[in-house]
This record gives sequence, C-alpha cells and structure tokens, in this order.
Amino acid sequence: MNVAIHDSWKKVLAGEFDKPYFESLIGFVKDEYAQNTCYPPGRQIFSAFDHCPFDKVEVVILGQDPYHGPGQANGLCFSVNDNIPMPPSLQNIFREIQTDLGKPFPSNGNLERWASQGVLLLNAVLTVRKGEANSHQGKGWENFTDAVIQKISDEKKDVVFLLWGGPAKKKGARVDRDKHLVLESGHPSPLSANKGHWFGNRHFSKANAFLAEKGKKQIEW
Repeated sequence: MNVAIHDSWKKVLAGEFDKPYFESLIGFVKDEYAQNTCYPPGRQIFSAFDHCPFDKVEVVILGQDPYHGPGQANGLCFSVNDNIPMPPSLQNIFREIQTDLGKPFPSNGNLERWASQGVLLLNAVLTVRKGEANSHQGKGWENFTDAVIQKISDEKKDVVFLLWGGPAKKKGARVDRDKHLVLESGHPSPLSANKGHWFGNRHFSKANAFLAEKGKKQIEW
C-alpha cells in the first residue's frame, strides 16, 4: 500500500503498510472521513512524521488521540493550529516549561517548532470523529504506533521518551531503557496536574541535560 508519509518513515515502516490490520484500518479511516467530520484533515494525519523524519528523532512525546474540536488538531500530539486557543493540557505544558526553564508563555500552541527540532509528537491514535474523544480507538492505529515506537527503540539510541499519564506509560513498555532515557509523570490535563502529578516533573530540563550529555543539540522548548 502506498502511504503518503515522509520517505524516511516509509522505508522504516514498509513492513507495516501491507499487513492486514493496516489495510483494514485505512479502509475504516476512509469510510469515517467520507461519512463524518473527522480530525485532523486528511492531509495532516501523518504530520508528526512529515515534520520529524526518522533520522532526526531525538525526543518522543506520546499523546492519546487528536483534539476533537473544530480547527484544533494538526496531526501533532498536544499541538493546535495557529490562532486556536490553547487547551488546558497544553497550557499546563507551557506552565511547566515556564517554571522549569524560565521561558515566557508562548503566543500560540502550534508545536511544529518542536517537531522541526527532532521532537516526534505522536498520538497513539491518529484520527478522531468530531466531538467524540476516543472514537477511533481499537481500529488498528495502536498497532501502527506500537510499531513506530518499537522501530525507534530498536534502530536508534539515546532518544528521550516523555511518557505522561497511564496510557503513555503502557505504550512505553516497548522502549529499551538501557539504550534510551524514559521520563514518566502524570498527564498535564487539569485532572491530573492539579493533584500534583504533573507540575514539577522538570522533564524539559532533564531531556535537554541528557541530550547535551550525549553531545546532541538541546531542544528550544
């Protein structure tokens, strides 16, 4: 199957695209987009990969599924399009960066600027129906994104994985922790963050310290 994804990922993931689950998944996604309003726009489903080629991956952040409100999702986890109000989780991410690194609160929540530096912003499920969170779970995306994590773990070294919340931690079970740095905390959503499970994790400075130690360029968060 020919998938419109960055060539670097096409080579790495070639074995996935012809598996029965993936063909079934693409059939489901095409039907959903034809019959319902779904996010992100079709051309942005693989944006996380297009903005962060395989050979450039230095950090992986795992989300759950795309935002399901109009104009929000752009294919990068936690990110929203320019001029779209920041959802609470994203606001809490920037609050932690402000505390951790002393950086000012940004004017917009479009995280393409992170992706271009080597941050793979990967949702476990890459599509969603409008207004229905988790509506595309269990259709095959999880198999695909598990394969992505496995490839990164197996074929790269010294990658930082930021796992926020229970689902991300479970997905991180595929990561070889002898080769990579895995940082875990609660999810930045208000429900978790306000209970003390997010603020103060200092994941952004810790990630940069690790990258610097390995002779890599630090991320401008």
